[in-house]
Amino acid sequence: MDQPIITNDAVIFGILMLMLGAVFYTSALDHPGWKKFYSYVPALLVCYFLPSLMKAVGLIDPSQSNLYFVSSRYLLPASLVLLTISVDLKEIAKLGSKAVIMFVTGTVGIMIGGPLTILIFSQIAPDLVGGVAPNEVWRGMTTIAGSWIGGGANQATMKEVFEVSDELFSTMVTVDIIVGNAWLGVLIAGVAVTKLIDRKLKADSSAIESLKVKMENYQASVSKIPNLTDLMKVLMIGFACTGFAHFCSDLIVPYLKQYPALEQYSLTSGFFWIVVIATTLGVILSFTKVRELEGVGASRIGRAFIYILVAAIGMNMDILAIFSNPGYFFLGITWILFHVLLLAIVAKLIKAPYFFIAVGSTANVGGAASAPVIASEFHPSLAPVGVLMAVLGYVLGTYGAYLCGLMMQMVAG
Repeated sequence: MDQPIITNDAVIFGILMLMLGAVFYTSALDHPGWKKFYSYVPALLVCYFLPSLMKAVGLIDPSQSNLYFVSSRYLLPASLVLLTISVDLKEIAKLGSKAVIMFVTGTVGIMIGGPLTILIFSQIAPDLVGGVAPNEVWRGMTTIAGSWIGGGANQATMKEVFEVSDELFSTMVTVDIIVGNAWLGVLIAGVAVTKLIDRKLKADSSAIESLKVKMENYQASVSKIPNLTDLMKVLMIGFACTGFAHFCSDLIVPYLKQYPALEQYSLTSGFFWIVVIATTLGVILSFTKVRELEGVGASRIGRAFIYILVAAIGMNMDILAIFSNPGYFFLGITWILFHVLLLAIVAKLIKAPYFFIAVGSTANVGGAASAPVIASEFHPSLAPVGVLMAVLGYVLGTYGAYLCGLMMQMVAG
């Protein structure tokens, strides 16, 4: 793009925070107009959309900014620690197998949805799924599979494994963000009618309600007005663990790179290890007195970090790309519909609550940035469930996306 008007990251960050503050301020107002607006347009989606306008009008060039890198490498790991230190694994285990089943169902829906989408469009619009290496469309779709099953690290891995061109990769990232976030918007909208959906599915959500109550009671038992020392303790834990995760990643990755075969499994990705180590540290600390920091707002600070990351991701979303490559968006929409259809069928069969559907889907499509946000839309105390399921997505992301890529290559001929 042409030289942007604003190139100073401090100024861009200030604008992002102004946008986030405006969204939270207006969404909390009792004014009927704002209440009606946010009943149709989820606040999370607005937090993605507003930053994208800056790119659309030429105000900024995200490729020249380090804000996404900083928020994903520093704030995201810290938020994962702060969101998991209050987790009660014993209680989460009582949620039963339905949570895992819905997550795996979401993964399978994406894995088979990719090849089926190519098969369908090869009959009705063969040029749309054609191309010549490294611009073959199936190659670009592998990066969406990496993102929708795992996350950014898995997406980048698929780009390298299947040798996707930079031009095609940029287009597919836009499809990923717009289609994925549109689906997340639908999931968020469904939170308001959770009880209705659960009645239709004849689902028993008592285990979720029990977990919510126990987490609420725990938070109430340790809750107090935080002073400066309390806040510094929270930041110390979050960023000390983040630093340790980076330190370990810097040791692990060079060693594993001696074995090139591990690259296709994301095991040579520094970001993968940072996320896994940070989450593991949070879970370990949940068995210590550190979990009492939840009483001074540890998870709220973690969620604030997540929303900053959401805004940074939104900066990279090209809302005008839908007009230049509309066919690719039809591919993405068709693909996500297979994911949705399989989730609906399995949820009906096993009578899974909507919470498991939403979080299981988001742990795939949204990953670590969105899963805890979606979970906390049901109740703030449920955010750790989203975190743990998103980490499972990171673990399985490369395996699932790689298999999906091979299947798409096969059906593309």
